[in-house]
Amino acid sequence: MSRTTETVSIPFHRASVGEEEVAAIAEVLRSGWLTMGTKTFEFEREFANYVGARHAVSVCSGTAALHLALEACGLQPGDEVLIPTTTFTATGEVAAYLGARPVLVDIDPITLNIDASIVEDKITPKTRALIPVHMAGQPCDLSELHSIARQRGLHVIEDAAHALPSEYKSQRIGSLSELTAFSFYATKTLTTGEGGMITTDNADYAARMRMMRLHGISGDAWKRYGQHGSWFYEVMEAGFKYNPTDLQAALGRVQLAKCDTLTDARRRIAERYTAAFKEIGALEPPAIKGDRTTSWHLYILRLRLEELQINRDAFLQELKARGIGTSVHFIPLHLHPYYQKTYGYRRGDFPIAEKEFERCFSLPIYAGMSDGDVEQVIDNVTEIATHAKR
Repeated sequence: MSRTTETVSIPFHRASVGEEEVAAIAEVLRSGWLTMGTKTFEFEREFANYVGARHAVSVCSGTAALHLALEACGLQPGDEVLIPTTTFTATGEVAAYLGARPVLVDIDPITLNIDASIVEDKITPKTRALIPVHMAGQPCDLSELHSIARQRGLHVIEDAAHALPSEYKSQRIGSLSELTAFSFYATKTLTTGEGGMITTDNADYAARMRMMRLHGISGDAWKRYGQHGSWFYEVMEAGFKYNPTDLQAALGRVQLAKCDTLTDARRRIAERYTAAFKEIGALEPPAIKGDRTTSWHLYILRLRLEELQINRDAFLQELKARGIGTSVHFIPLHLHPYYQKTYGYRRGDFPIAEKEFERCFSLPIYAGMSDGDVEQVIDNVTEIATHAKR
């Protein structure tokens, strides 16, 4: 069945950057101030306005954003944090940074998000926080999760690494919970190469995170080498080196101005994929609930394996042989050695997550894809599914 090619002709992702981004970075380079400065704070103000939050705190990665958010909540060693097992390890490791235990929860088979109907069963006297992950950009069932959190006195920190710009009940993600963590990794709709942001309406949280992102140093010590700065600083806490740079912020500001346009391009690709794949019995396109919108960070296609003669891995090998880049999101955390040896999780603990993992993969979806690229992906996926049909 394979049709071999020398190289991948359609990569899984290609960043959507152009001359405006180049010019913005060049401006910062020529200014002589490269680290965190005025560009960073302008980016924070613009981002807060974009999502509808009072405060936005920029950091060097989405992982740093999650870590600072949990630290600001006062998470302590021995506390428990509820997270879905289907997520990237960053969601779990940040709890471990603080000596807390990530408690895994199975997922909803339709959205692949944390199953709100079983969250309460996982709560113990040690539970302090809940981190819902908006898988592929589709928001979780936030009304249900917020209700549980209020009743049980839990902090809610949204892992919105995939969810810019997504909406839940006509409100943009980033404006709905105590704290929301975003990622600006290279594959995201808005990228700064590496980077992240935390949004909150809580001024105390914002102040704490701004201090802790730069070694726990008080005040405006970041500008002590500037014309109006002072050499004097005080260390208030044992903080972290999580500050971003103005280079990243300059890139982020240009990308933010394009964010709606880039998202529209992803949406149009997703619509074409879904229109084609819903006609094929062996393929299951993503289903988006009516009270929310997705950023389409990922297009996760699932195989109805009972209708095929090959498994997911063989399907991906066929696509690779035809020059189509793909990925899988995600290997459930309880299947990884670290989570098994440290927390005692085993295969079989979360059957829905395992079943969906075995049949899912992510297709290319980025603004720079041409109509021909999209058609090539559709044609090859369709051909493989048709030839492999039982």
